[in-house]
Amino acid sequence: MTESRLKTLFHFSFAVNDLDRARKFYGEVLQCPEGRKLPKRADFNFFGHHIVAHLAPDEVVGAKGAKIGEAGETPLRHFGVVMPLEDFERTADRLVKHGSEFINRPKIQQKGTVREQMLMTVSDGCGNAIEFKGLRTITDVYAVEERAPANV
Repeated sequence: MTESRLKTLFHFSFAVNDLDRARKFYGEVLQCPEGRKLPKRADFNFFGHHIVAHLAPDEVVGAKGAKIGEAGETPLRHFGVVMPLEDFERTADRLVKHGSEFINRPKIQQKGTVREQMLMTVSDGCGNAIEFKGLRTITDVYAVEERAPANV
């Protein structure tokens, strides 16, 4: 989608405990272009969305918060991106190549449903969990399974 046709842009602001490490993870590992550089913050184009990492170590929740997911390992406070399967595979390869810390290694979730997806969660090394979902059609993330009525 070209910039002239873009109607909305998601923005997320979050705390990190190390701005240089954030620049390495988001900029080098994930290859998200960095925008303006201001003291104690870094702006990134996170797969087409605007995120801002603020140096605020006391505000990082990290592993202290609640956990969710099948294995109870994913921090409740996380963010991420839903992407086509091909992009997911390239991103997973890049994360492995750079020795990223996986919270959940890539695996298939909701197998056999309309929402079947690849899922992985990594630490950004700055106190945040980043989740990646890969789907054949990314808008299937909103799909609701139709269930047959129960026999009465």
